Amino acid sequence: MAPSSDVPSLRDRVEELLSRTGPLPIVAAGDPVLRRAAEPFDGQLDAALLARFVAALRDTMRAAPGVGLAAPQVGVPLRLAVIEDPAPVPDEIREVRGRVPLPFRVLVNPVYEPAGPERAAFFEGCLSVPGWQAVVARPAAVRLRAQDEHGSAVDEVVTGWPARIVQHETDHLDGTLYLDRAELRSLSSNEAMAERWAQPTPARAAEGLGFSL
Repeated sequence: MAPSSDVPSLRDRVEELLSRTGPLPIVAAGDPVLRRAAEPFDGQLDAALLARFVAALRDTMRAAPGVGLAAPQVGVPLRLAVIEDPAPVPDEIREVRGRVPLPFRVLVNPVYEPAGPERAAFFEGCLSVPGWQAVVARPAAVRLRAQDEHGSAVDEVVTGWPARIVQHETDHLDGTLYLDRAELRSLSSNEAMAERWAQPTPARAAEGLGFSL
């Protein structure tokens, strides 16, 4: 059976989004698009439209501000994400979390797998779950396989905070939110984070909120 002509194509959805001015609207938790596996990118957008969409994702991520944004977070179920982290943090946090500057890059059809047994647990937030953070234990290093926006293959090991960003954004493309992997007893408002849990590690939060690291 042919698809209904009333169902907009991915191209139509992107064109409609790009017809607006300013940052793209970010979809919040509760929208089904965040809970479905995204469609692999296979040329659904031509090169010019893809470049415009990537630029819009970049500008929206920066305006939020955030360090990553996946296409489903703006309502487009494609396996596409952008990441970037200038890492404007004190040296102590940089050292403990491995939060080093991550230049802007585009991930097309990314997948990851652990690269070693080490795990790291830190607070994370999400632009689609505004106002809250929770501790997530993740592999400290992952092997990332993807393409860039030009179709060139990516196959590399990513470590530290960049590895966390890669995992978080790739999870979005599988319909997974960070809360699915979080220690829920750690769930804290942004206000509580600023007042109580701004330390480089979540050790004090674990003691105060009663969870294990």
